[in-house]
Amino acid sequence: MSAGWYLRRLSRMGPQEVGGRVGDAVRRRRWRSSVPPRGPGAAGARFTAVLPAGALAAVPAEAAKRLLAEADRLMDGHAEFFGVERDDLVAPDWWRDPRTGRRAPAGYAFDVPYRDEDAVGDVKQIWEPSRHQYLTVLAAAHALTGDERYAERVAEHLRSWWAANPPLRGVHWISGIELGIRLLSWVWIRRLLDGWPGAAALFERNPVALDQIWHHQRWLAAFPSRGSSANNHVIAEAAGQFAAACAFGWFPSSARWRSGALRSLERHLRANTFLSGLNRELATEYHGLVLELGLAALAEADAAAVPVPATVRVVLLRMTDALAAVVDDRLRPPRQGDADDGHGLVLDGAGTDRWASLLATGDAVFGRLAWWPETAGADARTPLLAALIRPYGRDTAVSRPAGRPVHFPDAGMTILRGPGEIWCRCDGGPHGFLSIAAHAHADALSLEVRHDGVDVLADPGTYCYHGQPEWRRYFRSTRGHNTLEVDGEDQSLSGGPFLWTRHARTRVLVADTSDPGVARWCAEHDGYRPSVHRRRVELTAASRELRVVDELRGPRRAVRLAFHLGPEVTADLTGHRAVLTWTRDGEDRSAVLDLPGQLSWQAHRGETDPPLGWYSAGFGRREPATTLVGTGFADGTQGFTTVLGFRG
Repeated sequence: MSAGWYLRRLSRMGPQEVGGRVGDAVRRRRWRSSVPPRGPGAAGARFTAVLPAGALAAVPAEAAKRLLAEADRLMDGHAEFFGVERDDLVAPDWWRDPRTGRRAPAGYAFDVPYRDEDAVGDVKQIWEPSRHQYLTVLAAAHALTGDERYAERVAEHLRSWWAANPPLRGVHWISGIELGIRLLSWVWIRRLLDGWPGAAALFERNPVALDQIWHHQRWLAAFPSRGSSANNHVIAEAAGQFAAACAFGWFPSSARWRSGALRSLERHLRANTFLSGLNRELATEYHGLVLELGLAALAEADAAAVPVPATVRVVLLRMTDALAAVVDDRLRPPRQGDADDGHGLVLDGAGTDRWASLLATGDAVFGRLAWWPETAGADARTPLLAALIRPYGRDTAVSRPAGRPVHFPDAGMTILRGPGEIWCRCDGGPHGFLSIAAHAHADALSLEVRHDGVDVLADPGTYCYHGQPEWRRYFRSTRGHNTLEVDGEDQSLSGGPFLWTRHARTRVLVADTSDPGVARWCAEHDGYRPSVHRRRVELTAASRELRVVDELRGPRRAVRLAFHLGPEVTADLTGHRAVLTWTRDGEDRSAVLDLPGQLSWQAHRGETDPPLGWYSAGFGRREPATTLVGTGFADGTQGFTTVLGFRG
């Protein structure tokens, strides 16, 4: 990174974080100049964190079928990571990026310039298979069928990875989140292979495996994410270390690692979560990741009879209730902030609904509330986690919402719901979490509107992190969201791909859903000082109409108002009116979007110079979608009114 980036990054740190990072730098230099020590071994170690009797039998037949289909595809060498189809998974090259064809350089881990795509390739493509979550799927296939082919492939790949990635050498020893999730995968691989005769020889009687497990935990204890970086990464680090110290508690340091990881997990679960249960990063997929990691860690604690603070279960309970509250009628949560398709624990095949799975686990562990949506999907992870976790929540004194929450004051999120499966998310929350707000987008006052689960006014998503700075800027920009841009600038000031140096401050003025006929929301932000952008939204049930009024209070300024449509929606724009059409379950649907007449409107689709008119359904994937953009001026006296009316 440039010297300017380091100065900007330093400016967002407090003295304690600076001191901790100086200590990390000294430790890295010391470790670089010495040969990594051999782990202490674990003579007489036994693996006891097995699944209870009957757990595998509880996996629904439909989930088992999907899992085995995925496992057979993996056995043939096929997998898809971030939109790239791979056929080399029979004998993977652990350091090669298939998207660019580059191999990461060898050498001391902390010398590898992993952010430089020209030198390393796309590091996300390299890291993802080495989380070994595809191996948990193969191990689960063995557990369900007893077929030793799956177990032997898992063993072959683990031995290959351990040989290619000795401690502190290469790209897979750089990031703590990767080490933490990998440890969690190894715990479940060992658990699911317990019925295979070679399991002990692969793990507890294998000096190489023991050395890897020990070094992963030594690394995590030495280099935790700190201060302004203590977001979902630190939770993955703590959850992985805690899981390993419980299930692989064979080392002299295991008790110390376990207690330290549990303290960190409890502290950061609380710090990363609003009291309402929503994740403070306000990036929905990280809400899912943190919830998965927390549940997986809780499973290891209960399996090992390790007491955990009550706050751990309470936070996970609140996160689950919050998730149940914000999903739409098709169980899709908001598309807010960054999303990189990261999972904490994968035990299911392709086609399994992540959010339905999490709600099913919440039902099994905490008990569903009467207002929760129905979860029809069956998954394998729920019965296996539930077999380990002690049920909680049904008979506790923890207060839970009596009805479905619609407004989360601490997170600034409001969900307006109307007839005909109309769902609208209004964003009036903080810019992001901690001083760098790493996974935030410049999306203050943005809207996200769906009809029966179809994105009508869409949040375009994330697409990429490293290597494509122009696309990274676009997908996190104000222009890339359904809100008002002023003078061609973002509401918040970016200092790098995971760094914001100035945050727009937002406050919700009205969030009123007490009238069944009309739901109202109003908020404002100061990101364009001295001007203030205020937005009012009304959803009227009888007319099935959403009215949006934007005001920019202050001096005359150039504005650009964007409405991003989902990829399934076609727009016929004539003047200031757009007729929107789409199909859902074979049925034609439509809406009319009446746009502010004071602005000049154009439709954009799939443009690249600069990027405009795109939708990213998942990390590494993008497709053209229509964006309607109105340009003009705001004089501080007249508002811009947009009306979206659903037909039929």
